[in-house]
Amino acid sequence: MTNSGSTKSSSTGFPVRYFLVLWLMVISAAVYLDRINISIAAIGIGKEFSIDKVQMGWVFTAFLIGYAGLQIPAGVLARRLGPRITLGLLGVWNPIFIVLIALIPHGIGSPLILLILLRFFLGVGEATMFPATSQFVERWFPVSERGKANGLIFAGIGLAGLTPPLMTAIILRYGWRASFCFGASVGALVGLVWFLAARDTPEQHKWVSDAERELIVSQRRASTVVKEDDVAHYGKHKIPWLQIFSSKAVLAITLSYFAFGYVAWMFYTWFYIYMAQVRGLNLKTSALYSMLPFLAMTAGCLLGGVLSDWIATRFGARQGRCLLPALALAITAFLLVLGSHIESAAAAAFMLAFGAGVLFISQSIYWAVTADISGEYVGVVSGIMNMGGQVGGACTAAFTPVIAAHFGWNASFSTAAVIMAIGALAWLVIDPKRDVLVVHG
Repeated sequence: MTNSGSTKSSSTGFPVRYFLVLWLMVISAAVYLDRINISIAAIGIGKEFSIDKVQMGWVFTAFLIGYAGLQIPAGVLARRLGPRITLGLLGVWNPIFIVLIALIPHGIGSPLILLILLRFFLGVGEATMFPATSQFVERWFPVSERGKANGLIFAGIGLAGLTPPLMTAIILRYGWRASFCFGASVGALVGLVWFLAARDTPEQHKWVSDAERELIVSQRRASTVVKEDDVAHYGKHKIPWLQIFSSKAVLAITLSYFAFGYVAWMFYTWFYIYMAQVRGLNLKTSALYSMLPFLAMTAGCLLGGVLSDWIATRFGARQGRCLLPALALAITAFLLVLGSHIESAAAAAFMLAFGAGVLFISQSIYWAVTADISGEYVGVVSGIMNMGGQVGGACTAAFTPVIAAHFGWNASFSTAAVIMAIGALAWLVIDPKRDVLVVHG
């Protein structure tokens, strides 16, 4: 069934599903605001507590260990509690631990250990974010719109990327602690709005019109869930763990997302420091250049989601959902090597940012494919995939400065390019039409 006619019949007003997914974009931005802020504040934190770059890499890695290690439990939790409560709890948990970082007293003994512990628990809380959003997209969006929906959610990363000048200004004027207090306030506010406005399914939301509800329900992938339209049974079937962990598609997409996470986290954790300390730019100029990758990421997320849906509808699911991201990752590998070897700091920043934008063409597609193949188990499957991505991020947070110290920063980017090429190849073994998980009631 095509959805062109149905879409028109449901357009009695702005679709509720798009209002909610736009707010998920705002939540995504709030979450990534913290990740960007720690990379900017790292210089001030390091000076105050005598923490060097390698030790700061441990702080970054602690967050990712907590984040990656809790992905599967977070997926189960999101499936049981639903995205409304799960993300509402995130809006309480995150601000608490962000503020605790700001409250670390000057002169305290073992500040590094305390930072590592607080970042670890912050990662534990944030582990729920994207399994919950993937659960939301699977329930609220027709298959033909899932690329766009995920593209909007992850465009929030780009919105957060607009904040380095703001966070730098706060740090320069009020100190690094104030930037954490600001981030905590934003997180608490957006979490509260979500809890008040959201519901777990369109069937539960009183603002959803009959036409919009029918459009969504009629186009869910009935082959992946028993009694697909029975809300009472949703989330209560036994999770087929053996089938999930033996699925070639799940293993391949997890490997590919490891590669994605490795490169993405180079921009989250080291790009600002790379521009400031390796390329020799001052803090304000580094902050401006640090916006470029995130602007490119926003464009990549939005473009990738639209392109994936368009290609999948016209040329087939494998072309739109697998070959497109494989090509994006391969091009990114080339741009990483090229950008790191350019002598001009400005030209290097633009080339590497372009690479980040091309990389993020694939971002929404990862999450659309997990929804396509796993139905109501998308929170679990996307959690497994995201665990792979965050392990990749933990590796780059810890190993990038070590590789750079021994072999130079060009070697760090070349290593990332090789990993990226492996991630591109992993996409070629996935077929979202053939690799659908069979669900038993």
